[in-house]
Amino acid sequence: MKFDRRSLQRYFLTLIVGGSGVLHFAVPGVYRRIVPDVLDHKHAVVLASGAAEIVCAVMMTIPRTRRAGGWLTAALLVAVWPANLQQALVGPRYSEDGPFSSAVFPWLRLPLQVPLILLALQTATEDVDDAGTRRVSR
Repeated sequence: MKFDRRSLQRYFLTLIVGGSGVLHFAVPGVYRRIVPDVLDHKHAVVLASGAAEIVCAVMMTIPRTRRAGGWLTAALLVAVWPANLQQALVGPRYSEDGPFSSAVFPWLRLPLQVPLILLALQTATEDVDDAGTRRVSR
């Protein structure tokens, strides 16, 4: 297995997206707190978005589905960005106390999504065959 810069970046993205998806199931209350009030069935929204993140992460690890996984991951990150902006503007905070209770944390999170979206787009546009081998353009 070759670990070039692009592969390491993709693995990093996969861990971030997949790990976040798992956390939706492990600590759903944290995520329920930040689901916008206009959405009903907050628990179902948390579980569905967590499942979507896990599916995206898995798709990016399989060469045959890597491109689609990258596109879906980018779309998912763009889709949740407005909710993250709303959280930064009006709250609520991730927790009542502890390190994630700061109103600064949601503001710090917003710009961090940009490189994740770019990594997802990079994954979506990688020129690889079904075996995961990068094609060389001549």
